[in-house]
Amino acid sequence: MISAGLAGYGTAGEFFHAPLIAATPGLRLAAVVTRDPGRAARVARDHPGARVVPSADELLALGLDVIVIASPNRTHVPLARAALSAGLPVVVDKPLAGTAAEAVELIGLARERGLMLTVFQNRRWDGDFLTLRTLDLGEVHRFESRFERWRPVPKGGWRENGGPEELGGLLYDLGSHLVDQALRYLGPVASVYAETDVRRPGVGADDDAFVALTHAGGARSHLWMSSVAARPGPRLRVLGSRAAYVKWGLDVQEERLRAGERPGVPGWGAEPPERWGTLGTDGDARPVATVPGAYQEFYAGVVACLRDGAPPPVDPSEVAEALAVLHAARTSAAEGRAVALDARAF
Repeated sequence: MISAGLAGYGTAGEFFHAPLIAATPGLRLAAVVTRDPGRAARVARDHPGARVVPSADELLALGLDVIVIASPNRTHVPLARAALSAGLPVVVDKPLAGTAAEAVELIGLARERGLMLTVFQNRRWDGDFLTLRTLDLGEVHRFESRFERWRPVPKGGWRENGGPEELGGLLYDLGSHLVDQALRYLGPVASVYAETDVRRPGVGADDDAFVALTHAGGARSHLWMSSVAARPGPRLRVLGSRAAYVKWGLDVQEERLRAGERPGVPGWGAEPPERWGTLGTDGDARPVATVPGAYQEFYAGVVACLRDGAPPPVDPSEVAEALAVLHAARTSAAEGRAVALDARAF
């Protein structure tokens, strides 16, 4: 049994990593880092076999088999560097780092030590994205993708109030997923244009953003992320030369994880027919059953990598490519211009 130590028990740790680790055959949650008494109590309730420790240093000293980093974004690089330097394989929640250069540094350290480094890009296993990748739309020329919500009252915390050094804001939060999906679907990016805004009083980081990507193959991606969308647009609208795929609503797995469900229950990841997307043309479209979402495949891939020598479930070099796009988007928004990228750099 592979023992996992989890650094951080906020939203990512409590509702994503911990339950997915616990549900993965061959993997057990052995320890969690938190100083918060309420979170420690929830660890004891939901994962009674896991030890609670107050610091990452203590976690690294426990002799575990893999470290999972789900702490605030600014800590991802130093904690990953410390774990790799201690000879431990690492899973890092997105974003892996603030820049592609930092990501490349971690990748080099992992390779030097012969250790797994992978990144929790779980939205690759969203049901709508899995469905899209099975469809023949002809030559795809536009990929429109949104993570929009209506949160007019800020929740507070570093994600909304942190400056650039905190890697807060939606561009590096939801944008990490949107850019990753666009790259996986349409390939390398040649040019980036972005707009980022702070719309709500009392918020210090971007809460409304748009990113336009021109891919090396000529297709375009338009990506929206917002906390101030009173009427969200479709989750996906993908236009091809023969057909289009339109999907409304978010993948069901997050809401089920938050409700306390875990993979393995009947119907996990499946959507009811009323939430399916449609495929076709104007006036001739039909519903398409959504492929069940499968976040559990990420940690199944971690087990296969550590036990059998399989490739990591997410190649960190692909994440470095996405970070180059996000950094270019930040530059574009600040300077009001499109930023060219070398599509061959990664």
